Amino acid sequence: MTDTHQLDAILDAAIFAAQKHQGHVRKDEQASPYVTHSLAVARTICNIGKVNDPTILIAAILHDTIEDTNTMEAEIQERFGEEILSIVLEVTDDKSQNKLARKQQQVIHAHNLSNGAKIIKLADKLTNCLDILHTPPKNWSLGRRREYIQWAADVIAQIRGTNPSLEAAFDEMLSQAEKTLDYKLETFETVNDRPWGPNIDASSP
Repeated sequence: MTDTHQLDAILDAAIFAAQKHQGHVRKDEQASPYVTHSLAVARTICNIGKVNDPTILIAAILHDTIEDTNTMEAEIQERFGEEILSIVLEVTDDKSQNKLARKQQQVIHAHNLSNGAKIIKLADKLTNCLDILHTPPKNWSLGRRREYIQWAADVIAQIRGTNPSLEAAFDEMLSQAEKTLDYKLETFETVNDRPWGPNIDASSP
């Protein structure tokens, strides 16, 4: 694939994601278009993670399409290929499970992800946590913001060693969060003290 073809494929993914997420907004006070998150994740991978693999960047742009829109697996496979579909599926939550169980599953299975999926997971959590730190959903309490960042830290603890630059940026965010939200993050060793711990029964609604 030439550079021109790579760029065209990335832009095609951005158009596809924008169409699929049309009408969806983020939870911030500005109700930002949802696709800005998908593009921010890809940009974080490129600018901070120094990863320019078009397969990973395209999967990052598409990472929420199956989970949050009416996108079918076959659509992604036919338009972007099996490898990209595979990565997107790796980072797609099972919406048939309750929210707590989905959070638990991310903690449990993060270390089994492919390298591309781990990079997307890192960038996604970093982007979400920065949003929660600086432009949080208007109805989120301090406790909920703290809880989300603790959960994200638990997920990322399972994929350390994937991308030093992204992990350094994530750690810088965690340090900011402790100061801004005035709390101390718990270490992963105490994860089963939390509702999403691997040994906790999170299956009940």
